Amino acid sequence: MAGGGRASSAPVLGRDHEPTLFELSRPGRRSASFRSTGIPEWGAEELVGEEHLRPEAVDTVEVSERDLVAHFTRLTHRQYSVDVGAYPLGSCTMKYNPKVCDEVAALPGLARVHPGAPAALSQGWLELLVELESALCAITGMAAATLQPAAGAAGELTGLLLMRAWHAAAGDERRRVIIPDSAHGTNPASVTLGGYDVTTVPSDDRGCVDLAALRAALDTDVAGIMLTNPNTLGLFEEDIVEIAAAVHRVGGLLYYDGANLNAILGVTRPGDMGFDIVHMNLHKTFATPHGGGGPGAGPVAVAERLVPFLPGPRPMRRGDGVLDWEEPPRSIGRIHSWHGNALVLARAYAYILANGSDGLRRVADAAVLNANWLRRRLSSSYDIPFDRPSMHEFVASTATLKRRTGVRALDVAKRLLEEGFHAPTVYFPLIVDEALMIEPTETESLQTVEALAEALERIAAEALEEAASGSDLGVGSPSAALAPRTTPVGRVDEARAARQLVPTWDARPAD
Repeated sequence: MAGGGRASSAPVLGRDHEPTLFELSRPGRRSASFRSTGIPEWGAEELVGEEHLRPEAVDTVEVSERDLVAHFTRLTHRQYSVDVGAYPLGSCTMKYNPKVCDEVAALPGLARVHPGAPAALSQGWLELLVELESALCAITGMAAATLQPAAGAAGELTGLLLMRAWHAAAGDERRRVIIPDSAHGTNPASVTLGGYDVTTVPSDDRGCVDLAALRAALDTDVAGIMLTNPNTLGLFEEDIVEIAAAVHRVGGLLYYDGANLNAILGVTRPGDMGFDIVHMNLHKTFATPHGGGGPGAGPVAVAERLVPFLPGPRPMRRGDGVLDWEEPPRSIGRIHSWHGNALVLARAYAYILANGSDGLRRVADAAVLNANWLRRRLSSSYDIPFDRPSMHEFVASTATLKRRTGVRALDVAKRLLEEGFHAPTVYFPLIVDEALMIEPTETESLQTVEALAEALERIAAEALEEAASGSDLGVGSPSAALAPRTTPVGRVDEARAARQLVPTWDARPAD
């Protein structure tokens, strides 16, 4: 245990562990002082009653402001972030944090407005929301949208509730929703939460929905299908027109998971493919970087026939030009307090305006170019299970490398941290053995993508060389198996961390 106030910058450099605030605590130290008001003090027992008080004092931390600031600053410097380097995490889209969006979100005219302010006093905010909804509908090819959902998964549930409400209004109670086996993990969870049963359809040998299997699964009990296009393999569903026609033929709806929307911005639109419901991860595709736990925003746009069911109230412009709130006639109700995570909406609108329609098209073009360049470059070092032109991301595999050296996808990801890059997504989608899902996005320069390729090539070559020369540690490639060795925190027991989570500090003496 570190002594109070004796922590140094060594943890930043990975030479020491960072003490907790409890370990830094020393009696009598304070981070703030309060001016005396001259008002007589009341004891706690006089205010709440002695019977409600603990028998002993709560053990709280006591640190100086200097130590407090230094502690959190050190923790900040130990984190890899989108502002530090490349972030090739697959299927998570935006890894860019345009500073102009920060500036917009901090404008006093936006940040200091109470969400309960009446419409007459928040006309500017209402105009922003109405204009953003219009832009999102233009991008997706849909008729109207709700901006309330606070994240992609919240958008998924909202879309499924809209699907249920639409069928129920027609007196049609359906029980099943179809999902491809390459779907995002949130899809089946949202379907179950929405009260439906999941029917999974397999992918074909080209990595797309097996159209014959889908047709065999369709009947009048199917409420709809949830589909990502391009899918999680980074492949465009080439049969989307046939898929839409088959689902519509049995009275089902098409739900578009918009996690990969950045691949088609300005190129094509879900509405033109036949989708009825579209959710977008604004916090990923349009402004805010992935990670950090939010706040996010997952608006849901719908075709004309579903507009009456949208959550309310919705911002709208009346005939006299005044902006106001409106409740859709058959609304499923409110699905978020107030009006959603409004400042995330402001960031997304700023991003869309800053890029314009031409800029959004270039976002998609650059993302597809980077992904395909990297896929081709790595094809001699790693397996590429579906080696054909991809969209914004692709999936590689370490299956052959594992067979020859024992190095797994997880080892490659950990070893990549030593090279100065964030790890890609691993073991997803589940249909690819030892999967490395890599998405360079549009924001990385050619020099950065080249450096990432060189690092991944170096890791594979190193594993083969070390396996060939033998290892005293009994593993094929010590460099990969023991990585990361240069980061502040080394290889952790991930299974134990998941199964025995201890999120709080226990100050009681150990037995």
